Amino acid sequence: MHGFFIPGPHDDGDPVTGHYYETASDDPSRPQVWGYTSALSYASGETLRLHAMSSAPTARLTITRDGLTPQTVHVTMIPTTFAPTPADCSVKGCGWPIAFQITIPPDWPTGVYVATLAIDGHESMAIFVLKPARPTAQLALILTTGTWCAYNDWGGSNHYQGLTGPSGAEFAANVSLHRPWAKGFVRWPDDAPRIPHASPLLTRPRYPHMEFARANGISKKYASSGWAAFERPFVLWAEEQAITLDYVTQHDLHGNPHLLDAYPRAVIVGHDEYWTWEMRDHLDAWLDRGGELARFGGNFFWQTRLSPDLITQTCYKTRAEAEDPLATTDRLTSYWDHPQARRPAVASMGLTGSMGVYAGWSRCAAHGSGGFTLYRPDHWALQGTGLGYGDVLGAASNIFGYEVDGIDYEIRNGLPYAAPDTGLEGDLTIVGLSPATTLAHHTGRHDMDYFIGTLDAEEVAKTIYGEVTSETLGLASRGNGSMAEYRRGRGAVFNAGSCEWVAGLIARERPVEVVTKNILLGEWDAT
Repeated sequence: MHGFFIPGPHDDGDPVTGHYYETASDDPSRPQVWGYTSALSYASGETLRLHAMSSAPTARLTITRDGLTPQTVHVTMIPTTFAPTPADCSVKGCGWPIAFQITIPPDWPTGVYVATLAIDGHESMAIFVLKPARPTAQLALILTTGTWCAYNDWGGSNHYQGLTGPSGAEFAANVSLHRPWAKGFVRWPDDAPRIPHASPLLTRPRYPHMEFARANGISKKYASSGWAAFERPFVLWAEEQAITLDYVTQHDLHGNPHLLDAYPRAVIVGHDEYWTWEMRDHLDAWLDRGGELARFGGNFFWQTRLSPDLITQTCYKTRAEAEDPLATTDRLTSYWDHPQARRPAVASMGLTGSMGVYAGWSRCAAHGSGGFTLYRPDHWALQGTGLGYGDVLGAASNIFGYEVDGIDYEIRNGLPYAAPDTGLEGDLTIVGLSPATTLAHHTGRHDMDYFIGTLDAEEVAKTIYGEVTSETLGLASRGNGSMAEYRRGRGAVFNAGSCEWVAGLIARERPVEVVTKNILLGEWDAT
């Protein structure tokens, strides 16, 4: 395998179903250097601490604010030493020594910073977020760090695959921030494919992004989450448009109920699948006080918990009922739409990940339009696009996928409305829709998908509807993704409910850019 990737003990060699991962070598003579920061985010005046290990006695450290015009703020040589990497580092952290620390100067601007460690024969990248000491912009970008943590597979385990459990092959319910980010989470190769892909009909579906990952030595989850997948392309576009942002994380939102108080509007981009109860509390309160959330993302789905130091994230997922110590409470780490949680996802966002999820890949609406069919073209968000009723927004760049959020709805006089008893706590205006599903359909063994298949639909049916029958499987698998405005309290959420919205900005698709600017910068007309 490439670089520092190794096969897991139960790896089958397949790019899709196999288990391989990046980790440090236990050979102290092999050139290597790795690092991670003691915290995910900092403010100026706080002490940045970098933990590192290396085969070399010194390493070159370069700290750069990432963006359209990268800004290098610090370059130095630091002392390093070899340190062992625990087998359970994904769960409990690497425990490496602090190799460098600095009090963050006041002239470092808010943003995402890349700390590049280099020695002869190897380099790696760590990242941290610099929060503003005081607001410098009208827009706060909330980085989806809960999902970053869930997908990071450096060291062998994440919330999807792993080295845990009696068999040593189960996903990890607990994952640590005290480990490096897997290759592909900080930077993408220029030719790396995004997830949406329509395989020819009547053939077994392929996953080009995972095939690319295994063939080129990057994490198989590179396209699902991480700074490089969604937020970075959005930031490059925003800076090109002279749109100013302040940077915060979901972890900051968890710990600080007043984080957003100074901002009239906040932004989420990409894949915000994992949220704690506290994150929702603090977001909901801000919305109710009049905050406006521009959400260019999808898959609002799992409840998580964070350790008091914000380093360890817990999510038992489909094992929650059997294994989560809080399984009998509303804090069980399962679906937000699990009956035990008693806090449906739509209450916060107006949409839910359990109402469809997949689109544009596998056999899950893979041959759909790739965009949102518009039903309310006179909505303020579409002003200036020139699009009309029945037109499709974003099909040219496949903005609809790979995971989306929707809601049960009904059509009256040609217009969609949220169905009764969905759990909404305010008014929802559906602007556009497209079908999505949790079920990868097939006609026989020749086109059967062995990755998504029927398992996700069966899990949703069992968890939400209590049993798996043909009726509940249909309810669980027939969904949608929605563009929708949700009015909650004195505030609002505008959902462009798709992870891949950013693909339209990468492609500079004009109508998608116009809608994005309307949502970010325009007046939100509540009439």
